[in-house]
Amino acid sequence: MEASASSNVTEDREGVGETVLYTDRNEARPQGVDLKRIEAAVREILDAVGEDPDREGLLETPARVARMYAEMFAGLKHDAGRHLSKVFTEKYDEIVLVRDISFCSMCEHHLLPFTGTAHIAYLPSGKVVGLSKLARVVEEVARRPQVQERMTETVADLIEKRLDARGVAVVCEATHSCMTMRGVRKPGSLCVTSSMRGVFREDSRSRAEVLGLINRGA
Repeated sequence: MEASASSNVTEDREGVGETVLYTDRNEARPQGVDLKRIEAAVREILDAVGEDPDREGLLETPARVARMYAEMFAGLKHDAGRHLSKVFTEKYDEIVLVRDISFCSMCEHHLLPFTGTAHIAYLPSGKVVGLSKLARVVEEVARRPQVQERMTETVADLIEKRLDARGVAVVCEATHSCMTMRGVRKPGSLCVTSSMRGVFREDSRSRAEVLGLINRGA
């Protein structure tokens, strides 16, 4: 069983004043975000770099950035594993793979985005989960400041524990803005991280099989 997701899970949103309302009941709500405090900090940054935060083009920028951070970091206070709570009993015991789940997260070192795709495979132990739920897990885990290595392990941990899977393989590929637009400035560079659990970690043939399936679409 194999699927490909070319884009992130979409959700309906409606902006009301300074509040972002999420109409998808499975979508994380940005709780405990002090929008006014973020606005004040953004104004201070603009002033510190020599800009005029009161000029016409920047008047609404602090509020926009505050709402953006509330959205980008909405996964901080939510358990992404809740998307894996609904499972189905099945005898199927071979690899389940969802490939090319796109994501955008934020590097915690420079608060610049890194974007890419995640590939998730698991070996069921009597129960499977809806394929879209794997994409939701990636989407929500991505919404926090972090490093790609930790993101990859977090997704693997959730799937292994919540599905009691016999094997889990998570591979993430991403381009990091902190490496392409600043510092060393190397556009086109790609970071690849993987996390193998259970059978995929212990058995080299199983690991080679799942990596072959993942790389088939490369």
